[in-house]
Amino acid sequence: MGIFGFSQDLGIDLGTANTLVFVKGKGVILREPSVVAKNVETGEIEAVGRSAKNMIGRNPGGISVIRPMKDGVIADYDTTAAMMQYYIKQAMRSRSRFASKPNVMICVPSGITMVEERAVIDASKQAGAKEAFPIAEPFAAAIGAGLPVWEPTGSMIVDIGGGTTEVAVISLGGIVTAQSIRNAGDNMDTSIINYIRKTYNLMIGERTAEQIKIEIGSASDKSFAEKSMEIRGRDLLTGLPHTVTIHGKEISDALMDTVDAIVEAVKVTLENTPPELSADIMDRGIVLSGGGSLLQNLDKVISDQTKMPVFVADNPLDCVVIGTGKSLDYIQQFKAQPNVSTRPTVE
Repeated sequence: MGIFGFSQDLGIDLGTANTLVFVKGKGVILREPSVVAKNVETGEIEAVGRSAKNMIGRNPGGISVIRPMKDGVIADYDTTAAMMQYYIKQAMRSRSRFASKPNVMICVPSGITMVEERAVIDASKQAGAKEAFPIAEPFAAAIGAGLPVWEPTGSMIVDIGGGTTEVAVISLGGIVTAQSIRNAGDNMDTSIINYIRKTYNLMIGERTAEQIKIEIGSASDKSFAEKSMEIRGRDLLTGLPHTVTIHGKEISDALMDTVDAIVEAVKVTLENTPPELSADIMDRGIVLSGGGSLLQNLDKVISDQTKMPVFVADNPLDCVVIGTGKSLDYIQQFKAQPNVSTRPTVE
C-alpha cells in the first residue's frame, strides 16, 4: 500500500475543548476532552481525557488539571504532546505492533501564526506521527459538512468551537476570505460564570456553566426565557454551599457579547467576499458547525442580522474531524507541495 497505506493515516481535530480522531476506513473512533491531569511534584501524567475532566474542581492540591490547548493553539507544549501521544496510541491499538508510525492530518485555526502552526506539527511528531500536515479548520469543517469546496462556487462555513470561531468563504479548493476570532464556547461558559458571580454572589465551576448553557442557554431571549433551573455553588459572602434559581432570559443576556462578536465576524467576512461568491452564498446559505452552533436560536439570530438563510450542519460536532479525515486522500499532494499555506488568500 505504500507509505501512505490504508491503516496508517489519521485525521485529528485537536480542539480546545475536545480531541477527535478519525482513522481512515473506520471513521471517528475516538472522542475525548482535551484535558490532562498532572502530578505537580513529579510531572507525571495521572489521567487524560474524560477521566481527567471528571477531576476538574475536585482535584487535590498535588494534582493539576490542565487544558493544554487555549484558543485553538498550544498553550502547554509538553502536555499537549503527551496528550496527543496517548490519543494516537489509543487510536492505533488495533494495529500490529510491527506497523510503522502513522501519518497525521491535523486541523489548525485559519488565523494561526507560522510559529503556532510549527508547534502543532512538532507536537504531532513528538507524539508519534511520522509526518504531520496542517489543514485549516474552517476548510476541514466545510468538507465535513458536505459543502462543494472544490467547485467554482462560494460556500460559507461558521465553525464555533471551544476556543475559536472560524468564519470562511471557500471556493475552488481554497479559502477566499476568513475571520478567526478567539470568542467561542469557552467564552460563553466564562460569561455565565461571571454573570452568576456578579448577580448572585455565587461561584460556580466550568461544568455547571456548560450545563446551564446546554439546558437553558439561548442566543435570543425570545424563547427559553421562561425556562429555569436550580444551580448550586459557593456563596461568596458566607463561603457556604448555596442554591439559586436562574432563568433563560438571564443567560441570554449573559451570552449577548459573545453572540454579537460571532455575528460581527460573519458580517465582516461577508463584506470582504467578492460579489459573485456573495450571490452563491445567498442561494446556498450559511452553514454552522462546531459545538457552539448548538446554542439555541443562534442560527436565527445570524439569519436575522445577515438577511441570509442559515443552517446547522447535520453532524456539527464531528464536521471538522470528518473533513480532516476525508482530506487524508489528498495527503500525497500535501507532501508534494509542503509550502502550500493553510491560510486564506484575501481578495
